[in-house]
Formats: sequence, structure tokens, C-alpha cells
Amino acid sequence: MAAHPNRLAQESSPYLLQHAHNPVDWYPWGQEALERAQRERKPIIVSIGYAACHWCHVMERESFENLQVAAVMNAQFVCIKVDREERPDVDQVYMDALHAMGVQGGWPLNVFLTPDAKPFYGGTYFPSGNWLSLLTSIGRGYAGEYRAELNASAEQFVQVLQASELDKYRAPDTTAGVSDEQFKLLVYNLAAKFDREQGGLNRAPKFPMPSIWRFLLQAHAVSGSPAILAQLNLTLRNMAWGGLYDQVGGGFARYSVDEQWLVPHFEKMLYDNGQLLSLYAEAYQVTADPLYRHVVYDTVGFLSRELTSPEGGFYSSLDADSEGEEGKFYVWTMDELREVLGTEAELAAAYYQCTAEGNWEHGVNILHRSTPDAAFAQAHQLPPEVLAEQAQGWRQKLLVARAARVRPALDDKILTGWNALALQGLLDAYRAFAEPQFLALALRNARFLRTHLCTDQGLHRNYKNGRATIPAFLEDYALLIQAYLSLYEATFAEEWLREADRLKAYVLDHFLDSQENLFFFTADNGETLIARKKELFDNVIPASNSVMARNLHRLGLHLENGQYLELAATMLQQVLPLVVHEPQSMANWAGLYTTLLRPAAEIAIVGPEAEDFRKELSRRYLPHTVVSGGSAGSSLPLLQDRTARNGQTTIYVCFNRACQQPVHSVAEALAQL
Repeated sequence: MAAHPNRLAQESSPYLLQHAHNPVDWYPWGQEALERAQRERKPIIVSIGYAACHWCHVMERESFENLQVAAVMNAQFVCIKVDREERPDVDQVYMDALHAMGVQGGWPLNVFLTPDAKPFYGGTYFPSGNWLSLLTSIGRGYAGEYRAELNASAEQFVQVLQASELDKYRAPDTTAGVSDEQFKLLVYNLAAKFDREQGGLNRAPKFPMPSIWRFLLQAHAVSGSPAILAQLNLTLRNMAWGGLYDQVGGGFARYSVDEQWLVPHFEKMLYDNGQLLSLYAEAYQVTADPLYRHVVYDTVGFLSRELTSPEGGFYSSLDADSEGEEGKFYVWTMDELREVLGTEAELAAAYYQCTAEGNWEHGVNILHRSTPDAAFAQAHQLPPEVLAEQAQGWRQKLLVARAARVRPALDDKILTGWNALALQGLLDAYRAFAEPQFLALALRNARFLRTHLCTDQGLHRNYKNGRATIPAFLEDYALLIQAYLSLYEATFAEEWLREADRLKAYVLDHFLDSQENLFFFTADNGETLIARKKELFDNVIPASNSVMARNLHRLGLHLENGQYLELAATMLQQVLPLVVHEPQSMANWAGLYTTLLRPAAEIAIVGPEAEDFRKELSRRYLPHTVVSGGSAGSSLPLLQDRTARNGQTTIYVCFNRACQQPVHSVAEALAQL
């Protein structure tokens, strides 16, 4: 450990601060490091990770805190540490470089660059001995006879990185648009990937992938297929019963290492939990399953209790480790259960599948479930309401006991895009349950983002200790536009629709590639990297281009703007073959495909009871609608010339600007849909 802090001590990122006392002479990403590399003609090491990354911590302990390793790194290289969550643009470029080298990606991501920041070699986690050998080999090679060869290799990788993503991945151009026949093929291709026993997709590790299951909800709304709904319920139930879900405190871990959803990688990420709120809230609207309601309420409780800043922003993540052990905060021995729950411990152990030997390593138990409450109650001769009351009591007692443990580290930076996903999740939960607390949390967060992350010149990506330092990326704009549109529809407060439209204008001005009719990840007035990338594939977070296409479609309907609608359809057309044939990687795009299969409903609610009507309507799952309204007149296109007939609250339902007969009840409006 270094006696004196390195340059990272001046940064706000918790991940960079974790490395501030390494003996490695780390730089943050920026001109100072890049200029030094060029001046001294030294190769660069870029090491990328994030605060909740388990193997990042391991490599730090083994290598970056090792004086011998640090001495070689400092002598031979310019060393740069990057928080991938703050700088997804840098991570994206060098992760793509790793893939071009034929290496499977992951974090920590360690890439060797020329002094001009062009990559020539890389990998992920390296054991200390391997890392030291690699450093020595590359350091000598670049300083000696292999420099020209490594530079030439880097130039080849840069050419790959600078190629258009659309050219790399797009199938031959097609003039065919969306169709029911191709939609069936899309769903068939996705279904081929299902794990029909445990839910999710048929592989391990298993990530929740909310975009896939939210698409299935939309597909079910269009098709009415019982098989689709059955796979969806299988997945959502097993995720909520498994160790992936925190049975005591609510909220989901990042992924399950096994096929049964039992053993999680225990880190908890804001972006997962925001999207899973949306998924379970929407699934409740369709099924009324009380399990889904329980998940939503407890996950909101987790966000509110553990990831909310005093100002109303949401922090980024909780670490997987505490006291140097992964998952220690969350697991229980039978003795610990008996100490906390007393005479009820045996019943609780049966409920949560715990044993004296433990169901995980080292004799500990991951709390999880395997049967519905009704079946468990019957098997143990308990009235269902008594079991529900007891289980709630167990959770409360265990939560109190757990609070006395050493907590996992908190990554307390605030990211705009991730906050927007949490904001969207809260709004979806509010629409499903009309819970005032959910809206209050959402409004507080929306106002925080507007106050601290929005400027006249655009958005910032990050916020910590009163500072926002990094310009936002397309992900941030797209997700915040999406959330602000939803906030308008949840409140009819027009300021949020105007904010969404203002941010959209900035995106069109600074991110659009008018040649390909897609958006770059970085703005044209930001830092220039060796490649300017576009996100096409939906991953654990939907691709910023797919979110933006759906935003343009919604805004086009709200503002009656044909250009937005046309651009959204054009964006989908660019990737249409991929959506149909690789839907597991294009699930948010597939949601837009589903929306365009049928005319979207434009609903306007006008009159003194507009808010009550909106709440009643919002409890239904209506994925292919936009809703506008208010108690009085408005200049918004969907509300112009719309009046409360005879003083009664009136609902107008229109498709493609052709309107149904105005009605005066939600039931009548639903019948028109």
C-alpha cells in the first residue's frame, strides 16, 4: 500500500478512490495521462472496472497493491484507471477492441495501448504471476524490437473499431416492414432460447434481462398466447423465489451463477432494480399475482432505505463483498436463524429452504423458496393469512438483525441514466398500484435530476459531493426522456413533456448520424476517442438507440409530429432482420416492433375528474397507448379542441388520428381499445 495517495485521490468515483492508495502511479482517464504517454512514447495500460466488481477487488489485492508489480507498471507504462459506470464510452471502445482480439469480455478489463491510445493487447482478470510476466514481456517488447509490430497490430484493431456497427451486424437491406408473420418468427426464435424448467434463458450464469420479459408482456398483449404468459410467470416466480432476490430486504442481485436462480453474484445494481420494478409492476397489471405486488413494494423499500441520497438521487450499487467475503451480509447459519427467530426458526427454515449443513458453501444458507405460499401453508396446516403474518414477522426480525452486520460497500455516485431507470420503475409501480409513496419518491428524484444534472448546455452523466463533472451520453438522454414522458403520463403535469421534448431536440442536434439515421453514443461536442460508437444491442440495459427510437415514437404521437414517427420507424427498419433473428439481443427493439404491428391508441382525458380517470385507466396494462389529459384546456396537440362535454369528464380514444365516440367512463374507453 502506498504511503502517499496517487492522483485518483482527487476523483469523486468510489471505484477510483478505492485505488487512490495503490503504489501504482494511476491517472484518471484524461489529457494529462495521454499527453505524458505521447511525450515519453510509453505504452498505456487502461484498467477498467467498477466499485461492486468482485474480481476487480481481487486483482487489486493481488497485483495493484503489490510493490513489485507496481514498480514494473510505473517504470514501463502510463497507467490509467477507468470507472466503466462513469465512462461507458471509454469502456465500450476498449471492450470492442478486446472482442476484436478474440477475447471474451468482462471486468476487470485490462487493455494495453500505444501512446496514441490505440489497443494492441488485452484481457480481463490476470493472476498476479501472469500479470507480472505479461507486463515484463510487453514492456520489453514495446521498448525494443517489437514496437513497430505492436503499432501495426494496433492500427488494424482501430480499423475494426471505426467500422460502422450497422455495416458489421446488419443483414442485407430489406424493404419488408413489420408483419404478423415475421412477428411469429421473432417470438419463435426467442422461445427457442427459453429454459422451460427454471425460467429465464437456457444458460448459466442467468441474468434477469428485464427487456426480454417486458417484451413478452407486450407480445402476450398482442397474441393472447397462454404459452408466452406461462414462460413469463415461470421466470418471474423463480427469480422472486430464488437467492437472486433478497428475501429479507427486497431488491435483486446482478445475476445468478447457476441455472436455478439460487446462488447470486451478490452485488445489487440500481439499473437492475429500476427495470425489475417496471417488469413486476406490469406483470401484476396482467396477472394480479400477489407475489409480484410483494416484490414491487419490497424493492421500492430497498431503494428507499439503502440507495437514496438525502437530496433525492439514487446511488449506483452495493458491493457483493463484506468483510472480504462475497455474500457474507446476506447468508445465515441455522444457529443464527434460531438466535433471531427463536421457536419459529424451524418453520422459517423450512419456508426458506435452510438446513443445518447449509445450502451453499461453508455451512451457510441462501434464503430462497420453492413452493407457493398456499401450498406451504396447507402442508404445514396453517391458515394462509397466519403464514403471511408470520413470514412478514420473520423478514422484519431478520432485517433488524442483519442491519447490525458489517454492510457491503456503497457506490454512492449518482448516474443520470441509471436514476432514470429507477424513476421509470417507480412510475410503473405507481401506475399499477396508485401508491402515493411511489409517486412522491419519483417526483423527488425527477426534480433532483432536473436541478443537479440538467443544464442549458445539456445533461451531465454523474453527480457526487455536489459536483457533476462528466458530460452525459446518449444512454442518459434516452433514458431520461423516457422517464420524463412517463412522468407526464402519470401526472398530466405538462412541464415533464416539455422537458422530454427539449432533451430530444438536443439529442437530434448533437448525436444523430443523418447518414445512417441512428444515434452515436457520444455527442459531437464532447471528447474525441479513437472511435465514435453506436449502441445497437439491448443488454442488461437497453441499447440507447432502441430507447431513443421508442421515445421518438411516443413523442411523435404526443406532439403529432410525423417526422419523429418516421425516424423511429426508419431506425427499426435498419435493424429489422437482427430483431427477428436475434431477439434475445434486441428485446427492446422487439418492443417497438410490437408497438408498430397495430395502430397505437391516443387517449385524451379532459374534465374535473381527469386525475381519477387516469388512475383507474393506469391500473390496466396498456403498452401500446399514449395518454394525455387535464382538468382544463391545453395547447398540447392531443388536447386541442377536446372539451369536457356537458361538464362531465370525457375520454377520447383515437387511432391514427381517427377518433371513436367520446365516452364518460373508463370502462367505455377500455371497450374501445
